[in-house]
Amino acid sequence: MRRGGFQRLHGRQGGGGSGFKGMVVKLSIAAIVLLICTVSLFYSSSTSGGGGGTENLHSNHRTEIRLGELWSNADSAGWRPSSAPRTHWPPPPSQTNGYLRVRCNGGLNQQRSAISNAVLAARIMNATLVLPELDANSFWHDDSGFHGIYDVEHFIKTLKHDVKIVESIPEKQKNGKKKKIKAFQLRPPRDAPISWYTTEALNKMKEHGAIYLTPFSHRLAEEIDNAEYQRLRCRVNYHALRFKPHIMKLSQTIVDKLRSQGPFMSIHLRFEMDMLAFAGCFDIFTPEEQKILKKYREQNFAPKRLIYDERRAIGKCPLTPEEVGLILHALGFDNSTRIYLAAGELFGGDRFMKPFRSLFSRLENHTSVEHSEDLVQNTRGLAGSAVDYMVCLLSDIFMPTYDGPSNFANNLLGHRLYYGFRTTIRPDRKALAPIFIDREKGRVAGFEDAIRKVMLKTNFGEPHKRVSPESFYTNSWPECFCKTSAENPADKCPPNDVLNVMNNEIEKEATDEANSRIS
Repeated sequence: MRRGGFQRLHGRQGGGGSGFKGMVVKLSIAAIVLLICTVSLFYSSSTSGGGGGTENLHSNHRTEIRLGELWSNADSAGWRPSSAPRTHWPPPPSQTNGYLRVRCNGGLNQQRSAISNAVLAARIMNATLVLPELDANSFWHDDSGFHGIYDVEHFIKTLKHDVKIVESIPEKQKNGKKKKIKAFQLRPPRDAPISWYTTEALNKMKEHGAIYLTPFSHRLAEEIDNAEYQRLRCRVNYHALRFKPHIMKLSQTIVDKLRSQGPFMSIHLRFEMDMLAFAGCFDIFTPEEQKILKKYREQNFAPKRLIYDERRAIGKCPLTPEEVGLILHALGFDNSTRIYLAAGELFGGDRFMKPFRSLFSRLENHTSVEHSEDLVQNTRGLAGSAVDYMVCLLSDIFMPTYDGPSNFANNLLGHRLYYGFRTTIRPDRKALAPIFIDREKGRVAGFEDAIRKVMLKTNFGEPHKRVSPESFYTNSWPECFCKTSAENPADKCPPNDVLNVMNNEIEKEATDEANSRIS
């Protein structure tokens, strides 16, 4: 059983429509987009009934897949997103133990989870967080930093009750002279436990006044036995980290144009050189292409014995575009389906896209949907990835084709879950691999039935238990969700839900802005 989804701003809205419309007129572009996301989340995830603690989830096992239901949001089972504290959570004290600097390496979404971890680390150590540094990305050739991608003022303001944040380490006065505080550099262990931050890191901070943690990708354990710490991660990731207004505006423009012709699906087609080289899946390529992949792997990854047939059989290879098309076709999607592709340069050229395009011709990306000068100016470097992220977040259906080490897909899966249990199609590559291998050997009888049988067992965006190796950033249930009526007190929604607080703040800001313009 699935629920009808929120009507995507072009259809009917829930109660209180006139007040909402009046407010929108007064808001700036940035506030409009935030309100769209917050109110969309609220309507999409309104509870469908009470009862049940974390143990009472709907079974994911279906007897059939109804195509029409996939275009609606998944059944929430009464859960709604909530990252507001549920126990005593004091504001940061006036005096902290020092300054925390971090260098977030990797791509846009790897940096996003690193920023969330940095905020949590600062809270754990009672540190003042210096605005996180973002690596000048070697792939995107982008050195725009935090200011170029995210709304800094919103970030600091949203987290003011959690951590102190400054844009740079201030100089200190000593003997009437100003002196810079030099941060002591540390390399945190991968997936470091909280105890590392409360001992080694904190001791160095108290000794030197500031520490610089570099690199800072995956440097704090994801599984932490402290629900309030996990909810802080959600507040950062889903509320504080807002892209700059021009990115949000362009993303919404693309979504509006796509949705003007009906619902649409987004696909993260991860069939690019870096991922193929990482996976070690070479044999389907020409000898020349294999040389390129092997060279890239030698330069960027640790040596490892990789045998294509073995990797393929256990689902370690990214799905080819043709395989993606065959899965969708087996599920009942046809050539009328409108698909937005979030992908870099596909390796191997058009010969891999041709079979996919023969099944699904209505393919779009941000350059085909929007042709304005804004697009050219605002999709350079990491901003282009940010636009793709937002379009995929707002799409009716999202399908990742390789959600193992793909930070883009993993973060989106978690964001869409939090954003109202929005439909995702997650192919089980390991279970599908023998079916595709049989097809390549000419054994095609019952092919689509076999695909559907595998997909019946997958999760389409419903709340579900997080089981290793699934990332917290992919599935923050149950810590960042609640029920208005719950048998288990730990699952009950707090009275001061963060959504209500944010709505009230936005409404007040809108009123103040309108009054200032009148005066």
